[in-house]
Amino acid sequence: MSHTQPTLSGSLESSVEPTPVPWLFVVFRAESPMTPSSRHLLTGLDAVAIGRADRTSWERSSARLSIGLDDARASSTHARLERVVHQWVLEDLGSRNGTLVNGLPVRRVVLANGDLIEMGHSFLRYRELAPASESRPDVVADPDATSPGLVTLVPTFAHALARLRLVAASPESILIMGESGTGKELIARAVHTLSRRPGVLVPVNCGALPESMVEAELFGHKRGSFSGASADRTGLMRAADRGTLFLDEIGDLRLTSQTVLLRALQEQQVTPVGGERPVDLDLRLVCATHRTLDRCVADGAFREDLLARIRGFVLHLPALRERREDLGILVAAILDRLAGAQASQVRFSGRAARALLGHAWPQNVRELEKALGAALALANGGPIRHEHLPDTVREVKAVPPTESDAAMDRERLVELLRAHQGNITAVARACGKARTQVQRWLQRFDVDASEFRS
Repeated sequence: MSHTQPTLSGSLESSVEPTPVPWLFVVFRAESPMTPSSRHLLTGLDAVAIGRADRTSWERSSARLSIGLDDARASSTHARLERVVHQWVLEDLGSRNGTLVNGLPVRRVVLANGDLIEMGHSFLRYRELAPASESRPDVVADPDATSPGLVTLVPTFAHALARLRLVAASPESILIMGESGTGKELIARAVHTLSRRPGVLVPVNCGALPESMVEAELFGHKRGSFSGASADRTGLMRAADRGTLFLDEIGDLRLTSQTVLLRALQEQQVTPVGGERPVDLDLRLVCATHRTLDRCVADGAFREDLLARIRGFVLHLPALRERREDLGILVAAILDRLAGAQASQVRFSGRAARALLGHAWPQNVRELEKALGAALALANGGPIRHEHLPDTVREVKAVPPTESDAAMDRERLVELLRAHQGNITAVARACGKARTQVQRWLQRFDVDASEFRS
């Protein structure tokens, strides 16, 4: 007879998929990466005006939205989005530095889901996503110092995290599911903070627990209870008493160890190896795994009754490629952790920012953190440039050559940019070409004109 219990889901998925709606995200400011990102609902609008302002701001009036970018490289009337039937069309309004979509200069283009828009050193993303549960059409991502990891602009994920906050204050067990590197331990720590339990959070890597010593590791042991037991040990579960036990990668726990764990969770007490009396426990259980546990149960690799015990509220953490709108939020949080008081001084070149926002991040937030940590060290207090990023992040897709490219090579382009101090219009005039052709060469040869400006 199988043991089941109701599951409170924090999943991004639903049995009935809501109809996607259009959104515009202000994701990242290369010269001010700590500036909060924002999300803007386009439903009900006819047009969006975007241009330079004294501060990052927005104003919604009737069927129009105006977004101001605190960006010296953006023009005061830089670009406009216009709804044409069921599509959104982006038009550059003759801006000084042009508008790029997915790294290529554009004058007028129909936007597709996921397009990355670049204006000056500001990066925006157009997305078609499920509607938000809240009513506010414009939302800023306020950082949460008390619960890092619980901030997002993705509507469905924001809804899941709001539910998690409610559950965090209860004794309900929580199961966090997601790919490696998505930040499962960060979520567990946020849950522990919100629970206000007086004890500590004790993280346990289940894949590293030796099968022959699992009881001693979890329950503790008495001195002399086995060879090598030279002193009394509390054990991981007893260390988490009145706090939170975080069982990371519980899907890697072997069946015999699962049986030991299940018994302790059912009885809410443990007996140290070599001890005679059980010790009562009061702990909050948070588990995490990158495996699909239902499939593990079907394959006989995971106990169904243990799954029923740990699966209270289930949170599905999306991969970073599924929440690229949050890259600005994540970069700011990581810089705050790595650079501390100096985080507000960090700058990125446009080329470096473009690479960050275009990379697929297959290893998720962990890869992003490692990349930023290395870049900060290499920049040594200066702006983070393209060459400071790992090779895997710097890789760009080749742009197919055209006949116009025959008239230019990278060395010649660099000479012209140096001579004209990065002024694209002056370079175009010297070549007898349109600005858009020079911008195409910049993309083709992977050159950032702003690096030549004094």
